[in-house]
Amino acid sequence: MADEAVRIPIEDAIDLHAFAASDIPSLVAEYVEAAAAAGFREIRLVHGRGRGVQRAIVQAALERHPRVAQFWDDPAAHLGATIARLVADS
Repeated sequence: MADEAVRIPIEDAIDLHAFAASDIPSLVAEYVEAAAAAGFREIRLVHGRGRGVQRAIVQAALERHPRVAQFWDDPAAHLGATIARLVADS
């Protein structure tokens, strides 16, 4: 069976639990672009708590992305989600 593209609705939050860790960097990059294009200035990425592997992958991808002004752990999620503030289009 061929790989098929998965369409994800662009909202202010995304739950990454269903995705393989190897897909997270490109998924985060594409989600940030789509969220910024949709007008979101703050997004929430739910990665879970566990050992922190997925959190590290998400935050490394956010750190490299030019549309991300800053990001931080969501205090309400007890290290289970990251919030990112996006740069507005110039």
